[in-house]
Amino acid sequence: MAKSDFALAFNEVIEEKQLAKDVVVAAIESAMVSAYRRAVGASTAQHVEAKLDPETGAVMVYAEKEVVEDSMVDERTEVLLDEARKVNPEAQPGDMVVVESTPADFGRVAAQTARQVIQQRIREAERSNQMEYFQRQEGEIVSGLVQAVNAQGITIGLDMKAEGLMPNNQKIPGERLKLHDRVRAVVMEVKDGTRGPQIILSRAHRNFLRRLLENEVPEIYHGIVEIRAISREPGARAKVAVSATQPGIDPVGACVGIKGVRIQAIVKELHDEKIDIIQWDQDPAVYITKAISPARVAGVYLSDEEGARTATVVVGEDQLSLAIGRDGQNARLAAKLTGWRIDIKSLTEAATDSLAKLQGDAELSAMLPAAVEMVPQIQEILAKKAEDRPITPEEYTSLGQFMDRVERRMIQVKEEAAREADERIASLRAEIPEAAFAMPLDQAGVKEHIFNILTEAGYETVGQLMFDLKSEPNKVLGLAGIGAKAIQNIEESLAALSFPEPEPEAVKEEEPVAAVEEVAAEVLPVEATPEVEKQAERKKEAKKVVEEEEDEHAKDGVSLDELFQMKPEMFQAEVNPDNESDDKKKDKKGKKKSVALEFDEELGEVVSRKKHKRGEDDDGGGEDW
Repeated sequence: MAKSDFALAFNEVIEEKQLAKDVVVAAIESAMVSAYRRAVGASTAQHVEAKLDPETGAVMVYAEKEVVEDSMVDERTEVLLDEARKVNPEAQPGDMVVVESTPADFGRVAAQTARQVIQQRIREAERSNQMEYFQRQEGEIVSGLVQAVNAQGITIGLDMKAEGLMPNNQKIPGERLKLHDRVRAVVMEVKDGTRGPQIILSRAHRNFLRRLLENEVPEIYHGIVEIRAISREPGARAKVAVSATQPGIDPVGACVGIKGVRIQAIVKELHDEKIDIIQWDQDPAVYITKAISPARVAGVYLSDEEGARTATVVVGEDQLSLAIGRDGQNARLAAKLTGWRIDIKSLTEAATDSLAKLQGDAELSAMLPAAVEMVPQIQEILAKKAEDRPITPEEYTSLGQFMDRVERRMIQVKEEAAREADERIASLRAEIPEAAFAMPLDQAGVKEHIFNILTEAGYETVGQLMFDLKSEPNKVLGLAGIGAKAIQNIEESLAALSFPEPEPEAVKEEEPVAAVEEVAAEVLPVEATPEVEKQAERKKEAKKVVEEEEDEHAKDGVSLDELFQMKPEMFQAEVNPDNESDDKKKDKKGKKKSVALEFDEELGEVVSRKKHKRGEDDDGGGEDW
């Protein structure tokens, strides 16, 4: 192949395959290296590289060879010194240099040998691009033409010359697709296969309905309306719960559109599948009521026992078949939408059950005297229903009132029982030291085989074991290998354990209490023991000191409350009243009178005491108080 032909072929590949230029160049250069090795029989250990000029299409091959001085034994691996010095002027015999080794007719040989390698590299690049593109499209809607319909499913031609497979279980039941029909589907999964990416499509998944709603309803796309839940039976019916994220927005109306134009477009795309749009509500009872629509609900009673969330839905006699739906379809979709197990009953059936509960439970009858008074009337109405006699609307109202009273009271009793059980558990847990729940079971000191049985049963801490022994003793006794002796060993081991008491919280020092509180404490009737009398004498002395200081500061208008707000330095002022005689002043010269606040450990409170300055001969000098 001439160089000009090579350049034309290169440009044609770039344009046709729509690939990156460097990807094609790298593929051709790798193919040239393979072609050279095959043409001359070069070893794989020899370094060989090829360079392609994209402008002219010229291909140059370079190989690493050993420099020899006189004669070559193998021209594939050796080069003369003169030729080597054209590439590297400092080359010496024995050196390794990379020199041009393009064969004379390499263009023709390369074209024949490298064609398959180039095509393979291009296919790999195409597959890689397809894989990256459709992995980004996973969960989104794509459009394509039906290329084949067979027993495995439908093959759909997509963008980038990719093919997607729609299995039979992902088709809408009853929908017949023909060759060259344009269809839309959601990308479920993209896997890397040997012959390119395997793209699994679906029109039956609920996410297909979700994406259609996003495309048709701008409020959903922009986040003003939010899809809370979707339950769907493809080709038959679907329920969608929506809510508004902004006030003043009608989410159901936004999805339906004016005269139903928005929802009708989706129904047509889904092969006339009926779609119920309901408004999501935070209250489960209200939410379930709307999910059962179009049937009218008389009452919803929730029961959440041991994780089994059950909702009993009561409807009128004429609404029972509508609430259940064909083959139970409406009830199934409502249960999937809400996440509650739904039990639908007619009004007379629910009233019969309520009557049986009331008559079989004496405590419940005592709680509901009004309902007990209605029993004869309810029995008469139910008897008329059993005889297929007509029942008036007023009698249906009475049945509803009776049933509602009994069911709501039953729910209250269950809630109170659950609350009492929680309180009992909390009280039992409070009896166990908190440190026990942090102590590993291996520190309990039980026998080894008992420890292994408890560990296999899921016990990890001493606290867990102590709690179960208090709350459910039979639970531990019921374990395989645990008998009376084992229980005795466990109880003795737990009784021998000691747990560190929690550190007491730091208590803030109380503010100095007023003297009035001390007086009030004194007048309390206490037994006249010597210790009490001693404490009373100390309190009187402290009170006397406070009163003296109050009198001394009365001239300045200082009250008792202000006294305790003053700083200690204020109590250390020199006292020298003007009305004292000169002799007294002379005797008291150099003496200072002060009051200090101290905490009396025996009394457990802050008291005021008189302090005098020590003399020069006291230990510590004259400035210590």
